[in-house]
Amino acid sequence: MSAITTPTKPANAAARVAGAAANAADERYHAASGLRKQLNKVFPTHWSFLLGEIALYSFIVLLLSGTYLALFFDPSMTEVTYQGSFENLRGIEMSRAFASTLDISFETRGGLFVRQVHHWAALLFMGAIVVHMFRIFFTGAFRKPREINWVIGIVLFMLGAIEGFLGYSLPDDLLSGTGLRVMAALLISFPVIGTWLNWLMFGGEFPGTDIIPMLYTAHILIIPAIILGLIAAHLALVWYQKHTQFPGVGRKETNVVGVRIMPVFAAKGGGFFAIVVGVIAIMGGVFQINPIWNIGPYNPAQISAGSQPDWYMGWTDGLVRIWPAWEFYLGNYTIPGAFLPFILGLPLLTGIAAMYPWIERKMTKDYAHHNLLQRPRDVPVRTALGWMAITYFMVLLLMGANDIFAFQFDISLNLTTWMGRIGMLVLPPLAYFVAYRICIGLQRGDREVLEHGVETGIIKRLPHGEFIEIHQPLGPVDDHGHPIPLAYQGASVPKKMNKLGSAGHPVAGSTWSPDPVEETVALENARKTKHVSEGTSAQDEASELVGKPSDPKA
Repeated sequence: MSAITTPTKPANAAARVAGAAANAADERYHAASGLRKQLNKVFPTHWSFLLGEIALYSFIVLLLSGTYLALFFDPSMTEVTYQGSFENLRGIEMSRAFASTLDISFETRGGLFVRQVHHWAALLFMGAIVVHMFRIFFTGAFRKPREINWVIGIVLFMLGAIEGFLGYSLPDDLLSGTGLRVMAALLISFPVIGTWLNWLMFGGEFPGTDIIPMLYTAHILIIPAIILGLIAAHLALVWYQKHTQFPGVGRKETNVVGVRIMPVFAAKGGGFFAIVVGVIAIMGGVFQINPIWNIGPYNPAQISAGSQPDWYMGWTDGLVRIWPAWEFYLGNYTIPGAFLPFILGLPLLTGIAAMYPWIERKMTKDYAHHNLLQRPRDVPVRTALGWMAITYFMVLLLMGANDIFAFQFDISLNLTTWMGRIGMLVLPPLAYFVAYRICIGLQRGDREVLEHGVETGIIKRLPHGEFIEIHQPLGPVDDHGHPIPLAYQGASVPKKMNKLGSAGHPVAGSTWSPDPVEETVALENARKTKHVSEGTSAQDEASELVGKPSDPKA
């Protein structure tokens, strides 16, 4: 009996019930054929594609941990006298928001752990978005037809930053209250309507009594719903337009080379989700973050130095700090210096980033569809622009902590401000030049290997005494044995012999574990054979020198 006709093991009761339910659903909705096609969708397996998954899994952790925290948090600014378990603040007047945060940290089961998991997940979510956007930018994955997904990514980053700011403003501690005071100053900087905006947000003079409940509603309902919808739209576009891939063997603009979503990709995704959750849990349990009990409740009369936001908002703080105190006048209205860098500067910078796909397409006249990615070295202008932007934002991020640098290094705060202003103008063009030259050098290295082959490490002496290194051609050779130059195809070019498979398959063995027995025995036999052959050659040479034959019987 063949394997096809061999009877299989009878299904158990649960399998029969599930099969009957699936058949009943398919009879009514005819979903089997379409679902099978979708489950057979192929995804590429490059490691950089996992960066987006980190952001997705971090957002899931944020939703779950945030739901738990929302059950115990009281978003009220009503003044109470704290009588909780933390003795250092007992008897201190504070808002209900701050008191409930202390209760979550010290009296709710698992509350402090969940708070720290929530905060670390937020930082990881924003970091994963940034690194994922870097991968998209430097590989050209934003090109036609994926421009809208790039815009969605920019909007997700901005919404994530706003959501994070609202989140760490909710406890109403001294640090978050200082951040809200900065926001109030920025609102007032609006010409004509600034005062009304400030009163609308705070319900009166700062700090008012309405801001925490308003931020709470936006933090747990409005912005998460928008982010969730944008993530769903992003994934739907990736699914519909198919995933991009790096050039390689068998990869074309019209296909995708990788693994099917079921079961390989789903299994890998599930395992990676468990890893991300585990790492966040370890961070939340081991590394302390935002200890509000050491900061104390917010008091408008207390102004603290060293008040920095989370890293993804630090560059905005740095931009406001180093911007000159220029004031402009519009009739009888004053436009403060903070209005230009923050209210106008941020929309301008994010707008340029969002419109970059269309800007590049206009400049390069490239209107084709692209499903194959590019190596950063192959597009030196774009890569240099990317590093120019990264350098610019890094200067702003560092300047967001210029008071810390001034205090720790005992230098003038005004000096650090001028260092930031000069660095903002000088360092980005320098980064552009260096990145551009590095890309050109890497291109030359690839062309050299394609023309001459891979360096083998074998040195040969020519008859006239010159030493040269032997190169292994990557393709055919001409009649004189010279390599025929190969065309660059956009894929990675091997630079070492082990990339060609010349070293064989990797085997077990490392610094902390012994080599395989078969390999050890083979190496020892090779050494013995070499030693015997060298000894025989030495005897032959000695016999020739004295004029005697090597074999006495000869």
